[in-house]
Amino acid sequence: MKVSSALAALLSLAAGSALAQDTPTAQLPAQVTALTGCWRGSGEVMGKPVTLTLSAKPIALGAMFLIETESQAKADPADRYAAHLVIGTHAAKGGVPATLTSYWADSFGGDYTATGAGSVREDGFEIAYPYPPSSFLNRWTGAGDRLAWRITAREGDKDQPFAHYEATRVACSSTEKRG
Repeated sequence: MKVSSALAALLSLAAGSALAQDTPTAQLPAQVTALTGCWRGSGEVMGKPVTLTLSAKPIALGAMFLIETESQAKADPADRYAAHLVIGTHAAKGGVPATLTSYWADSFGGDYTATGAGSVREDGFEIAYPYPPSSFLNRWTGAGDRLAWRITAREGDKDQPFAHYEATRVACSSTEKRG
């Protein structure tokens, strides 16, 4: 009896896995996957000059995309920040264009995670993350080996620059390649 119950449970799990795999995954847009690789640069966060390192790659069998970034204040090496962004695509349905979905987790911990939504543009993509009472619009723009990342804080009808970075593609270290 125990063997048949275990076999039934196993077959049930296998059938569920097969059904989950029947639906094709929405393709990640080229504007997102263009970030694949490693980047170094600098910028400003709330007026403070910082350095930036960033690595990006497809994950979850290519269904999602991971951006890992670290920054450090130029004036104070102990002033560090890290974020992990996971990006996916909602497939286009019924005339509604495909949209991006994202999860933001950073070195401020679990109290400051956010789920964002956005879209692709011809020259990149943008995703807005709500942090009430504000929303932070992240605009990524790429041109070859150059990357611009701008974050604008919006509260009500007021926009305010929050951060901006300029980076250049670099060779990845063996640690960055492994993730």
